[in-house]
Formats: sequence, C-alpha cells, structure tokens
Amino acid sequence: MLYYAIVFLIIALIAGVLGFAGIAGAAVGIAKILFFVFLVLFIVSLLLGRRSRTDL
Repeated sequence: MLYYAIVFLIIALIAGVLGFAGIAGAAVGIAKILFFVFLVLFIVSLLLGRRSRTDL
C-alpha cells in the first residue's frame, strides 16, 4: 500500500512539472488517502501482533 502511495506521489510530481494541474491534484489526493490507510493498517497490525504474542 505504501508502494502505491509513493507511485501516485511520483505521478503527481511529474504531472505538476508538466502542467497538468487536474491530474496532479487528483494523484496527490489518492496518494494522501493511500498513505493514511497504510498508517492505520500498520498501527493496527502492530497492536494486534503484540497482543497475540502475549496470549501465548
């Protein structure tokens, strides 16, 4: 998921340099959403991973 966020960020940077403002804005929005979803899933996996180890 983090990979896709970085890909969309790179697409946004390239589109911004080339002057495609609409595409750049959309790509930045998608990159932000994917990054925050990645952070939430990462934190949830850390918490659940720790909890399952203490249950043993």
